[in-house]
Amino acid sequence: MRIREWKDILEDVTERNVEPEDWRAVAGDRAGGVGEDMYLAHPAAGVFFLKTYAKNPFEVRGVGTRVARSLDDEIGSFLPQQDEGGRFAVQSPPEDADQAETVGKRLETVLETHADAPTRPQDLFDDVMEALESPAFGPMAYDQYDRPDELDGLSEQFEEADDLLNAELDDLIETDEVDRGFM
Repeated sequence: MRIREWKDILEDVTERNVEPEDWRAVAGDRAGGVGEDMYLAHPAAGVFFLKTYAKNPFEVRGVGTRVARSLDDEIGSFLPQQDEGGRFAVQSPPEDADQAETVGKRLETVLETHADAPTRPQDLFDDVMEALESPAFGPMAYDQYDRPDELDGLSEQFEEADDLLNAELDDLIETDEVDRGFM
């Protein structure tokens, strides 16, 4: 298992040549420490595990790894289905002004279409992500104040990775001195 910076893991996710809307995610507070845990999974791309924390309001730091090459039924049982939970997306910025203009026009068309027709919020989200050419998006189980039960289940499935990433993240937190209170 190769532990890398969290941004490198997200770059791996965005570079996968898979159906973008088939990604699923689970995230919430980190058990026993500062920060958050997040699993990103796709049937054809595998399962990725990230641990991050906010060093300050402008900088997120963290580590991650790929914990499984494929998504089996047991692991999939901890992930939300297509029509449940919240939504997440991984975005890449436009490469240049021409692409930004093209994407902007597509986005405008999508919003005009949805304004004129009754649609579900999930449908609007999916269409916006397609217009933005998001490389990864889908349903997400997330709790900003606690840990979803699914997150604990995945942590048990990948206990060794959880322990290794915790140690790496604790080292970052100690180096950045964000574990200390203010006096």
